[in-house]
Amino acid sequence: MCVSSAFAESVNLTGVLPEINVVQQNGKITGTVVDQTGTPVIGANVMVKGTTNGTITDFDGNFVLDGVDANSVLVVSYIGYSNFEVKVGTQDKFSITLKEDSQALEEVVVVGYGTQKKVNMTGSVSQIDSKALESRPIQNVSSGLQGMMPGVQVTSGQGRPGQDGATIRIRGVGTLNTADPYILVDGIETGTMNSVDPNDIESISVLKDAASAAIYGSKASNGVILITTKRGKTGKPRISYNGYVGAQKATELVDRMSSYDYARLYNQSLVDNGLNARFSDDDLQKFKDGSSPYTHPNTNWYDEAYQTGVQHSHNVSVSGGTEDVKYMGSVGYLNQTGILPNAERQQFNGRTNLDMKLNSRLTVRLNLAYIKNDYSDPNSSYAGGSSDQIIRQLNRMAPWIVNRYEDGTYGTISDGNPIAWLDADQTVDRKNQNFSGTLAADYKIIDGLVATVTGSYVNNQQHYRAFQKYIKYNANKETEPNKLNENYYGWHRATFDALLNYDKSFGQHNLKAMAGWHTEKYDYTENTMERKNFPTNDLDDMNAGDAATQKNTGYTRSLAMISWFGRVNYDYAGKYLLEANIRSDASSRFADGHRWGYFPSFSGAWRLSEEGFMENAKDWLSNLKLRASWGLLGNQDALDDYYPWMSTYNVDASYPLGGTLQSGYYQKSYKLSTITWEKARTWGLGLDATINNKINFTFDYYDRKTTGIIMDVPVPNEFGLDAYKDNVGSMVNRGVELILSYNNQWGDWSFGATANMAYNKNKILDLGGVESMVDPNNGNKRRILGERLNSYYAYKADGFFSSDEEAQAWMNKYSTQEGYPFGTRQFKGGDLIYQDTNGDGKITSDDRTIIGSSDPSVTFGLNLNAGYKGFDLSMVFSGAAGVYRLINQEVTGYFNGDDSHPATVWLDAWTPENQDATMPRIAYSTTSPSLSSNVVSSFWIQNASYLRMKNLQFGYSLPKSVIKSVGIENLRFYYSVENLFTIHNMLVNVDPEIPVERGSNFPLTQTHAFGVNITF
Repeated sequence: MCVSSAFAESVNLTGVLPEINVVQQNGKITGTVVDQTGTPVIGANVMVKGTTNGTITDFDGNFVLDGVDANSVLVVSYIGYSNFEVKVGTQDKFSITLKEDSQALEEVVVVGYGTQKKVNMTGSVSQIDSKALESRPIQNVSSGLQGMMPGVQVTSGQGRPGQDGATIRIRGVGTLNTADPYILVDGIETGTMNSVDPNDIESISVLKDAASAAIYGSKASNGVILITTKRGKTGKPRISYNGYVGAQKATELVDRMSSYDYARLYNQSLVDNGLNARFSDDDLQKFKDGSSPYTHPNTNWYDEAYQTGVQHSHNVSVSGGTEDVKYMGSVGYLNQTGILPNAERQQFNGRTNLDMKLNSRLTVRLNLAYIKNDYSDPNSSYAGGSSDQIIRQLNRMAPWIVNRYEDGTYGTISDGNPIAWLDADQTVDRKNQNFSGTLAADYKIIDGLVATVTGSYVNNQQHYRAFQKYIKYNANKETEPNKLNENYYGWHRATFDALLNYDKSFGQHNLKAMAGWHTEKYDYTENTMERKNFPTNDLDDMNAGDAATQKNTGYTRSLAMISWFGRVNYDYAGKYLLEANIRSDASSRFADGHRWGYFPSFSGAWRLSEEGFMENAKDWLSNLKLRASWGLLGNQDALDDYYPWMSTYNVDASYPLGGTLQSGYYQKSYKLSTITWEKARTWGLGLDATINNKINFTFDYYDRKTTGIIMDVPVPNEFGLDAYKDNVGSMVNRGVELILSYNNQWGDWSFGATANMAYNKNKILDLGGVESMVDPNNGNKRRILGERLNSYYAYKADGFFSSDEEAQAWMNKYSTQEGYPFGTRQFKGGDLIYQDTNGDGKITSDDRTIIGSSDPSVTFGLNLNAGYKGFDLSMVFSGAAGVYRLINQEVTGYFNGDDSHPATVWLDAWTPENQDATMPRIAYSTTSPSLSSNVVSSFWIQNASYLRMKNLQFGYSLPKSVIKSVGIENLRFYYSVENLFTIHNMLVNVDPEIPVERGSNFPLTQTHAFGVNITF
């Protein structure tokens, strides 16, 4: 006799277990697990409840389990399905049908200080699980988030090993200051995602609105990211290994001219400017045929420097446990050799999470994590400290400059030779160590009432070391004396939390309440030192440097905060849901009387699908929910200043007293004791729907207004001190977010698709009484009331002059009028035509206008996955629209001789015969009024909208029947590639997320990796 599918589906999963009177033989049971379509469920866990005795189903959904007695209870579980429990009795064969667990309804989402079922949520929270990051050859968790969640804008920074510099913005930028989200790993504030191995992550939740984030109060106005690591589960020990090895190259490098083309066109620019040509016909021929590589080279500086990078990663984890003790431990190693010599990263990490049920009332949790990250970056000998100048010189050095002569000496320009810097093996080393630990205890006071105390400590240390060597390039050129900079940075934070949670149902009334207390202390230390003139490059200890050249600085800073907070959740019959939060923070950043901030939020939801009038739609509409929220958040981390309210004194002054200079101190800036929190008021509306348990739809609208933005208040010269800071600015962000997903399975086939899109409109409302101001972070941008933040401010260019006569006529019209901004520069045919945008009949600086913002107005993503038997395929796309990037003449190159290397796009420059050209006319050096260094115009501000295939992954899992005999539970081989291709319309082939206007950033990398997942 077998359990029928219909009977299995009718089992009460809350604990009423059927008994089946059949004969059990020798404690051995067998069975089959299928889904509601009759398809075998592969890899389902079959456990004897309360023990470690268990197995998993094979490729056909079958299982065999020994040592099972009649009183045992079987628990069958699989991701995406409801757990099924059945008492064994005397049965020896089982046919079990698992019911699909509607993820839209039953998914548990991590929120502040707890979890909630998604169906009961009233705020806006996005979450991804470990599958989104599995087997991806990423350097940093942040890059793995790109395109995964609407309203979470991730801008790739660069490909420097360990220092990708990705920027995360949640629902736009709501401040003129620090806009980074608040990041916590297992409840510990980290400020970065570099401190966790992606293999250890269970889920990532992003709290996007005030209703969900207000529980974090003064640190939550820029959004909150909660990373939860994996924990042990009841069952036998499971050992898992995930490893890959991959090759890397730059996603895009500018295609630059050959020596022949550059020399030919450079000659033309000289002659057009009334100068003599530099290169003879014989020179041009040698450049063309390559017959004299040391006198007429064609140096490809990119080929000389860039190499194939290698990245490999390995992670081993062990997890398991009983009802009383559950454990998870993991160790990981990552090694990366960058695409530039001497660019390296080595990471070692270990983590253990332990859960212990000491008795029926007391449970204890212990989390310990350590990560050691060592980064090396090649150092330049000109303006050293990073690889920035190396990449800059690779972009701009002319191809007719020799890299190395026959005698091994180097060809140079005035700044030196970047290959010599790479050959010197001089690096900037950052050795980082991070330790975090948490000890927590839950005590059940009475039924429904649990007290929790948590103590956490995190310590982060960095040893920075940069030795700049002395290099003699050739007989006529050498670097400055060698120099060593050595710095130590360290911080640690101790926190304590006490929580009281109440969870009780009264009929159809469900109530949850939480009250909490939080206190933290943060300490920061920094020490820097420098010496020059070391005897040799091999003697690089600080003591070997010239003591007369030494410099040193050092300081310590401290912050403290105390908080109380609370949350109440109420719902009636799962239909009407209400939530209220409040948090009050007191921070040492502010003066007495201004330290306390209060941050409330309210939200509600109505599940229409549970109403009687929706009964006829339940067959196809399993969930329909309307949400609304309002809340207030704070931003105490807007400034780097630890004491923005306290007038402090600088101690680096020198005063002439008694005929000599005496050290002293002075007050540099004025500070207001009334300075306080930036505050963000947010309200929003949302809609969630689930159709046929296969289609999920989410819509959100939000309005976030930030007031009291801290900014400089201009002062007259007579004031005698720098501009002071006050809470005077304000801005608003409004936007919509959409998610549409579909998942289905047909026999051996499965398919899923999730698309997301977010639109954000940012507007500056107040700049402390002024209409506009230059962006202090970028002189090519302007902050203007009513416009978006990070907007470029430039002249609008519309085509090229078709002839010298047309250009002269334009000059005759405008150049003699008051306020003409271009001086005596001579416009000619092929130059950009600047527009009179305000229509006053003149060309003045007032004709500059907003061209676009470097912050996208639209971001989107598409995730596709398909499977057939053991094969799986997934693709992740991400993109942005309504975003602009300024690229200057170092990116495109110009005709300046040895220290410039034009891109091949200049081969389509304007000439009288080529009117429909891509580029303006070719002009010598900086004589052209079209050049970006002379006039910033819309021509150089590129529409940087793009679509990128962020990840492509193809895998194959061996059949369970093949691997089970050797003790392997799962074995999967895969190929995974990051940043496979990017579609954009930039002027030259640079990455559209280029973070530096001159293009000297470390190129973003494409990684092809082969890997394996194995579980025992």
